[in-house]
Amino acid sequence: MFKSPSIAWFVWIIASIFYAYQYILRVMPSIMLPEIMQQFDIDAGVFGQFSGIYYIGYALMHLPIGILLDRVGPRKVMTVCILLTVIGLMPILFATHWIYPIAGRALIGIGSSAAILGLFKIIRMAFAEKRFTRMLSFSVTIGLIGAIYGGQPMGYMCTAWGYKTVVAIFAAVGFILACVTYFVVPEINAVPKSKVTADIKAVLTNSRVLLICIAAGLMVGPLEGFADVWGSEFFKQVYGLPAATANYLPSLIFMGMCFGAPILSSIAERSGNYLGTIIGASYTMFAVFAMLVAGWLSVSGIAVGFVMVGVSCAYQILAIYKASTYVPEHMEGLTTAVANMIIMSFGYAFHSIIGVVIKAFGGPQAVHALDYGVAVIPIGLVFGMLGFMLLKGIDSRDLVKPESDLGVVA
Repeated sequence: MFKSPSIAWFVWIIASIFYAYQYILRVMPSIMLPEIMQQFDIDAGVFGQFSGIYYIGYALMHLPIGILLDRVGPRKVMTVCILLTVIGLMPILFATHWIYPIAGRALIGIGSSAAILGLFKIIRMAFAEKRFTRMLSFSVTIGLIGAIYGGQPMGYMCTAWGYKTVVAIFAAVGFILACVTYFVVPEINAVPKSKVTADIKAVLTNSRVLLICIAAGLMVGPLEGFADVWGSEFFKQVYGLPAATANYLPSLIFMGMCFGAPILSSIAERSGNYLGTIIGASYTMFAVFAMLVAGWLSVSGIAVGFVMVGVSCAYQILAIYKASTYVPEHMEGLTTAVANMIIMSFGYAFHSIIGVVIKAFGGPQAVHALDYGVAVIPIGLVFGMLGFMLLKGIDSRDLVKPESDLGVVA
C-alpha cells in the first residue's frame, strides 16, 4: 500500500500522534475545571454535561467514520476530523454563552473518534497482519503517554501561562497536525463493501454482544469518569492534596494502562479464560475505589492502587475482542467498532451522573458531595462484574453444544 517502509512508519507515527493528541483533549477539562466553571458561571451538573458530551459525539460517529474510512480513505477523513477537534477548542477562547463550549466539546468527540479507527486502518494498510497487535500496542502506549501529559504538566502550564494560552497552543498544534496528515497520508481507492446495513442489524441484535458491551460500559468509570475529569478535584477537596499531586495521581491510571494491555492479554491467552480475566480486573478496580471513597488509602496507597486500576482498565481490549468471537468472521471488524462505540458512550453517563450527584449534595465545595459522586463508580463496577459473571455462566452451559447452535466463531 505504501511506496517504502519509511513512509509506512512515518504515516503510523502521525496517526499515533493524533491518538495521543485526542487523549490530551479528553482529559483537558479535568485540569481546567475551576477556570471553566468560573468563566461561564456554571455548576458541577452543567460541567458534567460539558465533559460527558465528548463521549456522545465520539460514540455516535463511530460507525459513520468507520464506514467513511473504508470508502474515502484515512487521508481526507482524518484531516477533517483533526480540524474538527481544533474548531471544538475555539469556544473556550472566544465564546461568552455556555452552549458554544458544549457544542465544541461534541465536535472534539466527533473528531477524536477517527483517531483509533484511523489507527486501525493505517496499521492494516502499512504493516503485515501478523504485526497488527504489536503496532497497535505501541500506538496505545504513545496515546496513553498523551493522557499522562494531560495531567501534571498541563496543570503547570495553565498555572504559568493561563489556561486560555494552553488551549490556543493545542489548537495550533492540531492545525499543524491536520496539514501534515493531509500531505503525508497517501490517497487510497477503497471499494465499498456491500450488506453494511444487514451486518449492523445482525451485530446490534446479538444478545451476547450487547451484554458484553453493556457490562464493559458499566466498568469504564475509573478511566472515563474519574481519571478524565473528576479525579483532580476529588483529591483537592476530599483528601486535601495540593494541586500538583491531585493532578498527578489520576494520570497513574493511564500509566498503568500502558502496561495493562500486554499483561492482561498475556494472562487471558495463557489461561484461555478471557471472561475470568475481565472479572478479576473488575474486582481489582472495585476494591481500590471502595477503599478510596471510604478514605482508607494514603497517598502512596492511592498511587499503587491506581497503577493496578490502570492495568485493569485494559479489560476493554479483552472485552472488545471477546465480543468479536460471538459473530461470524466477516463481521468481526464491524463488531469491534460497535463494541467500542457502546462502551465509550457510557463515559457520558458516568460524567453526567457524577455531576448530578455532586450538584444534589451542594456542589464540589460541599462536604461529602464529591465522595457521593465518585461512589457511583464502584457501584457501576459491581453491576459490570455481575454482567460478566452471567455471561461466563451462559458460555459454560453452552460449551457442550455444537458451534453451529451458538452462532459464534471460536
